[in-house]
Parts: sequence; C-alpha cells; structure tokens
Amino acid sequence: MKVKDLLKSGRPCISFEFFPPKTEEGLATLLSTIATLKELSPTFVSMTYGAGGSTRSKTVALVSRIKNQIGIEAVAHLTCVGHTKEELRSVLEELQAGGVENVLALRGDPPKGQASFTRPAGGFAYASELVEFIRENFRFSVGVAGYPEKHPEATSLEEDLQRLKGKVDRGADYVITQLFFSNADYFSFVTRLRKMGVNVPIIPGIMPVTDTEQAKRFTSLCGAKVPPGLLEKLERAGADKAAVGEIGVAHATAQCEELLRNGAPGVHFYTLNRSDATREVFRRLKLAGVVK
Repeated sequence: MKVKDLLKSGRPCISFEFFPPKTEEGLATLLSTIATLKELSPTFVSMTYGAGGSTRSKTVALVSRIKNQIGIEAVAHLTCVGHTKEELRSVLEELQAGGVENVLALRGDPPKGQASFTRPAGGFAYASELVEFIRENFRFSVGVAGYPEKHPEATSLEEDLQRLKGKVDRGADYVITQLFFSNADYFSFVTRLRKMGVNVPIIPGIMPVTDTEQAKRFTSLCGAKVPPGLLEKLERAGADKAAVGEIGVAHATAQCEELLRNGAPGVHFYTLNRSDATREVFRRLKLAGVVK
C-alpha cells in the first residue's frame, strides 16, 4: 500500500529507518529485529541507500523482502549520487518488479573525498529532478527529506524551504524530517511551509539518544543541534550507558507525545539498526494513550 494512502488512515504514522548491514550475520539480525517490530503495527519501515548506490542490490532486495515476507510496508531510499538517469530508471524498475510501491527520493551526500555535490554525468543534481522523473515514469508514492534546522549546505533556512517546496511542487506526497531535539524547530518549520502553500504531511524524525558522542557526531553532520539542557544531562551521565539511554528515551518520549498531541501526522524513528530504545519509547507512548 502506498504511504500517501496510509497517511490518510487517521491513526498516527509510526515508522522506522534501517540501513543494509554489511555481513550475512548482520542481515539475519536485522531481519529478526524488523520482524519483532511487526507487533507494534508500524505504518512502514524505510531502508537507506549507500553512498553512490553502494548498497543498491541490498536495498532493493531488503525492501522487497520486508514487504513480501515479513508483511510490513517498506520504503526504499534512492539517491542521485553516482547514477545516470537510466541507472536510476533501472533501480526503480527493479523495485517495481519486487512489488515495492514507495520511494524516498534524495539527492544524497557528496561522494567521499568530494567537498561538494556535483551533477553526475547523465544524472540529476537535485532531489526535485528525481521526484519529477519518478512521477513522470512510475506510480510510486514519493517522499522527500526536510530539514527543520536547514540543510548544512543551504545558505539560509528560506533558501532551504524554497528547495523543499520545489520538491513538493514536482510531485512529492509527504516529507520526512531530519532528526531534531527541539520540537519548537519542527513546529516553526511546519508553520512556515504551510504559509508557503506546502500542504503535504510532514513527518517528524526522532532519534532516541543512546550514545552521547555518537549524537554529537550525527548532529554535526546533519546540521541539527542538541539543546544545552539535554546535552548537560547527557554529559553528566558520562560513561553510564544505562543513564544515557534513559535520558535519551525520556527525551524522545516527551518529544513524541508533544508532537502527536499537537498535530504531527506521526513519528519516523532513526533506529541505527537497534530497536530497544525505540521499542521503549513506543511502550511509554502507548501507556500515555498517545498511540494504540
């Protein structure tokens, strides 16, 4: 089923993001993890696409397997990096043949050793071009990425919002945001987009912190910020992994509860291929009556 239709169901959209593991052992663990999440009745799970298509075959095979064997709707990430238009067409045809109905269209990060993104020969320079290509040639439901604190390469939030509007104008059905830790950034982001005429669902991206240094590294890469109050708590916990995990789960739960009670269409969890923290957040949200 297409995500754009699932978002009309009336229940909060709960989704989980994973990346293809490098080993067969990791693959078995991941599939087991995803299978256990089925009891939470997720709306969908998404699978990332390695730099330059390095995980192309794994991503295509995994999303098809998740949908057809595990029975959870799956979204395949697809990036412009290192691909010609015809190579992208081939990936999309593979996904279509595997019964996949949903794609998250992304520009992707510059290849290693390259300071900035350049248009691949015969390919696309912007996610909006990929969205338009998919819309003109296929029947996938198409999602795109949004950045509440702006994309690191954007010169201003206004410029970034205009780029996102361009992706929606070219056919995107919904937006999944980059992770953030302050809900004020999300609500401001949504308000500004609505004023610009962007009316598609905007799903907030949440990452329960389980490792302080890892959280700092991720936020520096994606342009997000860890609020001073949260950072202070995490640093005070030091090397106590259980304490860090509890702080991360408590903060993510509070974020999700406020978001869902104030109009967010759902929550997209960045799991880092680990489900324990996410499952605990979900359990607490269920106790609070926010999700069923």
